[in-house]
Amino acid sequence: MADGDRDRAQAFDELFARLPQLQDLAVPLEQALLILERCALSGHKILLCGNGGSAADADHIAAELMKSFYYRRPADPALVAALQAQCPAAAPGLTAALEAPIAAISLGGQVATLTAYANDVDYRYAFAQQVYGLGRPGDVLVALSTSGNSANVLHACQVARARGLAVVGLTGASGGQLRELCDVVLQAPATETHLIQELHLPLYHALCLALEERLFARHGKRGA
Repeated sequence: MADGDRDRAQAFDELFARLPQLQDLAVPLEQALLILERCALSGHKILLCGNGGSAADADHIAAELMKSFYYRRPADPALVAALQAQCPAAAPGLTAALEAPIAAISLGGQVATLTAYANDVDYRYAFAQQVYGLGRPGDVLVALSTSGNSANVLHACQVARARGLAVVGLTGASGGQLRELCDVVLQAPATETHLIQELHLPLYHALCLALEERLFARHGKRGA
């Protein structure tokens, strides 16, 4: 099968071939893909949060979404036309460089906001404050907690649900309290933090790849 002909399930099939212990997550992966796809197609954004290694994973996911990962993502024709009209000298360089994003914000990367709120109020509610400020109905919160019990992540999910956001969780085998706050939860089949995180990376890479394929595969593989 050619790269550009990859069907929607192919990224997941390849994941399960490499890591068969993740096969039981086939259904929630497809459900998470549908939620993210609807969000992107409707012009909404994806917020992400986690602590420590999970904060780094949230940053990683946002990076995969905001620029091309596997497929080309040419700039939107309407933007190209506007650039040509507004700044014709710069338009060729901008048009060649800009890639269509899947809008995503890693809340842990907002250092000034995060630390100001943690210092002045309470770190347990710092992600919740950001979801309150940035989240709109139709957006999605991707919440990462290996235990499923990180207080600041749980509070962010609570505010997300109150604000009309869908919630996709990544956690470990037990699911913790996070499981009850998610529309879809991906429970890595491990119980130790580092082993859960080792499985989260291939899970979210497959999810990002499947989403990008759905939205951009018609433009062909990056670098081809």
